[in-house]
Amino acid sequence: MKRNSKTLSFAAGAVALALIVVSLIFTEGNVGEAYSSRFFATVFSLLPAVVAITLALITKEVYFALFAGIVVGALLYSNGSVELALNTMLYDPDGGLVTNLTDRSHASILVFVTLLGTLVVLMNRSGGAAAFGAWAKKHIKTKLGAQLATIFIGLLIFVDDGFNCMTVGSVMRPITDSHNVSRAKLAYILDSTAAPVCIIAPISCWAAAVTYAVPESMGINGFAMFIRTIPYNLYALGTLFMLFAMSFLRFDYGPMLKHEQNAMNGDLFTSGDLPYSEETDTKEVGSLSYLALPVVSLIVLCILGMAYTGGFFSGVNLRDALADADSARGLVMGTLLTVLITFWFYMSKGVMSFKVFFESFAAGFRSMCAPMIILILSWNLSGMTGLLGAADFIHNVVLQSASSLQALIPAVIFAVSVFLAFATGTSWGTFTILIPIVCAVFPPESEMLVISISACLAGAVCGDHCSPISDTTIMSSAGAKCNHINHVTTQMPYALTVAGTCVVGYLISGIIGYRTDSPLAIIATPAMFLLLFIVLIVLRKRKSATIKG
Repeated sequence: MKRNSKTLSFAAGAVALALIVVSLIFTEGNVGEAYSSRFFATVFSLLPAVVAITLALITKEVYFALFAGIVVGALLYSNGSVELALNTMLYDPDGGLVTNLTDRSHASILVFVTLLGTLVVLMNRSGGAAAFGAWAKKHIKTKLGAQLATIFIGLLIFVDDGFNCMTVGSVMRPITDSHNVSRAKLAYILDSTAAPVCIIAPISCWAAAVTYAVPESMGINGFAMFIRTIPYNLYALGTLFMLFAMSFLRFDYGPMLKHEQNAMNGDLFTSGDLPYSEETDTKEVGSLSYLALPVVSLIVLCILGMAYTGGFFSGVNLRDALADADSARGLVMGTLLTVLITFWFYMSKGVMSFKVFFESFAAGFRSMCAPMIILILSWNLSGMTGLLGAADFIHNVVLQSASSLQALIPAVIFAVSVFLAFATGTSWGTFTILIPIVCAVFPPESEMLVISISACLAGAVCGDHCSPISDTTIMSSAGAKCNHINHVTTQMPYALTVAGTCVVGYLISGIIGYRTDSPLAIIATPAMFLLLFIVLIVLRKRKSATIKG
């Protein structure tokens, strides 16, 4: 196996090197004031992401894959100028590595992840996590119960997807471990109750993003439009339906099956590696309050932090405050206050010394180094695709096909949205690009507009869900402390199963909506649920899907 892995890595590296050489040979350096890349807004604008994703899946080396994609993107953008390529990778104001690190929103996410890692270390060292584990063993008796508890907690934290992944993962990881739920399965549950929940929750930063993506010139109330899209958001609803169905049917398929079988034998990781350092400096069992107070404080203070950044304490109502919130800034403020409250609480109880408390910051940082590196490289790669005009390329493709595919537009929009979000790793960027295009195709009050915007949102979440370079996918791996590529490869068959039924659903809703322009198109939603259930039953009966105890 090691020899095969090395061979694949060498072959993949050779392919990446060949692509770089080709880009150098067939490009010409024309750096100047009127500079432009000859690959701008062409199909080659997606090549960096395709290279990164392909190499990640083949070699299982995510750092190398992301870096290779960045290099290919920089060389394509620079028209063969190595000097410009190097400066683009590092210092370009719209996508360079240093620029991404100094961006306030990105830096805030890195600080948030570090503080959350610190908080997890503190809860472990105080014995709070062990106390919660002891309590859960008395109340959560089965593997099904552990999975359902994780799902329900994930449904309750709907304000921000990254916050959802990290918080739920930190709290539930000891419980799922005790019931032999693989880390890959935990990561899938975290990922499936993050963006899919946020995109159908009226009070969330996602609702705000969708609201402002609707052009004001169309005379459409963005928030009202968001509410109307919820029943048609087939991927989000289908993913949640599948979570419960898979739990109650007690089966798995694809790569996840192997992970779950290994977990039943005590191997929670399957890959054999421990990608995130495990905190071992733990008291036997502390008080349940040592975990409850930090977690409750974290949830409350992060919500208040986001509301504060949106003007809630200046008289703005909660809905509008969350709609205008700077979520990254709010999460940092809320998490830092939680760490300080935890410090006061633990010190007052004599749980740990001053020295141990501050040593936990270093331990928390170390435990989160891997996801932070992946995040930084992913932002850099996204910057390269942006400089190459990937958004403009997709914009042109959609506009050229829209006029002749009226009834099929929802399904087409869904497919395009999936591909764009998968290639770029951003669902927000995807629907920000596509929603104005959709609004230009249909009348403001038509049902087809609602269906098509829903298809755009659903596809964006689906592509984001599958993409190894998505922030949410990365943070789900971090929250579960699961090997990132293991999470991607085990989740993808499940996501594609839901996506396949969504295509059928959007074909139905598009045909009915185009012919009647009425809410009758909502029949596509129960039809999708029924089709998905039938597909799962068929998969359950196959030899590759075995029932778990």
